[in-house]
Amino acid sequence: MNKIVREHYPVERLPEDLREGLEPGATVRVVLEVDGEAEAARRQLDAWSENFWSQKPAEREALSRDALLEQLRVLRASNPAPVSQEKAVAEIRALRDEWDD
Repeated sequence: MNKIVREHYPVERLPEDLREGLEPGATVRVVLEVDGEAEAARRQLDAWSENFWSQKPAEREALSRDALLEQLRVLRASNPAPVSQEKAVAEIRALRDEWDD
């Protein structure tokens, strides 16, 4: 997969057209990837997931080491949005609190 990620990249180093609306002195997270790769990986992951869940647990075969590593590669390539610990905790608490109502 062709992907480049830069954390805390200075806004001043961005091309002028990408600096619009950003505060001078700020830093950003820059992700560059080839068009279509993440979407293709998402489709592949969706197809695998649909096939997996359509089987009864007793019918599912254990994944080999190589198959598991391939699924991890596809998952990473699909680039699901990272979730901060704070956001994850807030979402879990909101779900938990639904049961209290």
